[in-house]
Amino acid sequence: METITVGKNDGGIRLDKFLSKCFKTMPKSLMYKYIRTKRIKLNGKRVKEDTILEEGDVLTFYIDSEFFGDKTNEELKFTKLKESRLVVVYEDENILIADKPSGLIVHSDENEELNTLINHIKLYLYEKGEYVPSEENSFAPALCNRIDRNTSGLVIAAKNAITLKVMNEKIKARELDKIYLCAVHGVPKRREATLRGFLEKISEENRVVVHTRQTKNAKESVTKYKVVAVNKARDLSLLEVELITGRTHQIRSQLADAGHPLLGDGKYAVNKKDRKAGYSSQALSAYKLTFKFVGEPTHLDYLNGRTFYSSEPEFLSLF
Repeated sequence: METITVGKNDGGIRLDKFLSKCFKTMPKSLMYKYIRTKRIKLNGKRVKEDTILEEGDVLTFYIDSEFFGDKTNEELKFTKLKESRLVVVYEDENILIADKPSGLIVHSDENEELNTLINHIKLYLYEKGEYVPSEENSFAPALCNRIDRNTSGLVIAAKNAITLKVMNEKIKARELDKIYLCAVHGVPKRREATLRGFLEKISEENRVVVHTRQTKNAKESVTKYKVVAVNKARDLSLLEVELITGRTHQIRSQLADAGHPLLGDGKYAVNKKDRKAGYSSQALSAYKLTFKFVGEPTHLDYLNGRTFYSSEPEFLSLF
């Protein structure tokens, strides 16, 4: 028999979701069987999989001990980083806003598991004593938004579960303004415009296709841009871009479709000349973030109206 006490970051979530986070190696079919056969109890009583847990609840497990193995190695994988290379733009007890450099991936993928933005954040908080894996059952610091590996700029991380939930809701409700800077080839005829289209994701190619009309697998994409500077000698323009929707590769694909691919972008344009000039990845930065909360009051309302900026991207030197 083993017991787990529901902690501060575990309250408010369903039992089955909590168990999935706690026991990553436990097959879901077996988990539901344990619940159904009363081998998992809540406060000494039978429990259903959709029960919402509360801080202080005690779960009792009459299950195989193998699922209670040492999780330390997996939990502390981020400590294998030699040092936390993190530029913190803003931080308080609930959130951290990091300035991600171009070339760093935000989450692990099949090619990189260790050197990721979230691991650098975990190490930073771990060294400060703000993240103690052994004291957490199901929560770890998490990113609220993400940007591509070769895009630089602002990324928000939540330090606790309630902040992650609220911030995700605010982002979904578009209560944050995210402004990007990018360098594109050519000079748009319209100095300010809104690009509208439908993006279809081609997962096996890690790219999207822009359609002018709605198709079965395409999602609406709306992007506003404004020309803020022009380099006539190089035939380049500096754009300020606002995302109205948040689709994969939205800025890169829609501007390329409009005839103005990003400097250095080899996925939505041919960048052979750009590479020779020293630009081998897209000139794109998530440089400005403003909190504009209008919904129900939350514990994050102190952020309302505040604006944060990233460091100046290197391509700004062209203008």
